[in-house]
Amino acid sequence: MIQPHLIRRQRLILLALLALILVTLWIAAGWGYSSLSYNRLLPVLFGYGTKKEEFVLFSIRLPRIFITLLAGMGLALSGAILQRLTKNDLADPGIIGINSGAGLGVAIFFLYMPIDPGSFVYALPFAAFAGAFLTAVLLYAFSYRKGEGMQPIRLVLVGIGFSLALSGVMIVLISSSERQKVDFIAKWLAGSIWGTDSVFIWALLPWLLLLVPFTLLKANSLNLLELSDTVSIGVGLPIHRERMLLLLAAVALAASSVSVTGGISFIGLMAPHIARALVGPRNQLSLPVALLTGGWLLLVADTIGRNLADPNGIPAGIVAAFIGAPYFLYLLIRQKA
Repeated sequence: MIQPHLIRRQRLILLALLALILVTLWIAAGWGYSSLSYNRLLPVLFGYGTKKEEFVLFSIRLPRIFITLLAGMGLALSGAILQRLTKNDLADPGIIGINSGAGLGVAIFFLYMPIDPGSFVYALPFAAFAGAFLTAVLLYAFSYRKGEGMQPIRLVLVGIGFSLALSGVMIVLISSSERQKVDFIAKWLAGSIWGTDSVFIWALLPWLLLLVPFTLLKANSLNLLELSDTVSIGVGLPIHRERMLLLLAAVALAASSVSVTGGISFIGLMAPHIARALVGPRNQLSLPVALLTGGWLLLVADTIGRNLADPNGIPAGIVAAFIGAPYFLYLLIRQKA
């Protein structure tokens, strides 16, 4: 049973995070290369703006904001699942190579498959999921030792190796491709938010609408999977089935998110840690907090990145890495100590 004061604390933190997201959304909507003054946001939002103002807000700013927010939520939840399943605080879909696998799937689809403009956007998450799933299977195979199970540090080291290897494969694939396609893959690798039209929201949203409630409903299963297999089996949990379902959910969340944002790391690392520091280790409490934290972190990273250098800015993935890399090194040193 969860103590009432922890539930109250979680609700207050969720309200605070929602307020932070709304404030950041307001700042992001008015701050950019095409200026839109803050005192004009509400009139434009309610249909009293000029054509230029409406175009900037509804066609440029808001789609990018919502895509970034949704993708950050997906990456955070994916990282939380992976950290619980592997019992490894360093697990993150970007660090352990799942995002790179998704990127390879996107690259192969983009470079070699016939592209139908009507279905291209909706097919991207499936291509990313195929690449990410194959990568996850290989990661599990190389990190597992018979009689010992999954090795946390080994998983991270193997994952980093896979990430570098897959990035190298992508570079080989694009070396003989058309310039336009090379530019797209290069932006994807840097973590540039390239999917900025409203159609990308509809491509990503169904994945989150399915997988977020599923993961929240499986919160107690994640709690039990953190215990020993003997205890989990003793309380009647089908551990192999639950692990596979949750791993598939983590891979799908990460793949669908990065298919429209590019290769972004560290959001899935930081958000679950921040959530557990705020509300404790119980997944019923920490998963919703991680969800909103991840969305807010990526929104902040993109808002800062796209306004640091005009007109193209700095990719959100680079800003997130600048924040997250020192934190990753701190966690790595702490685990070895």
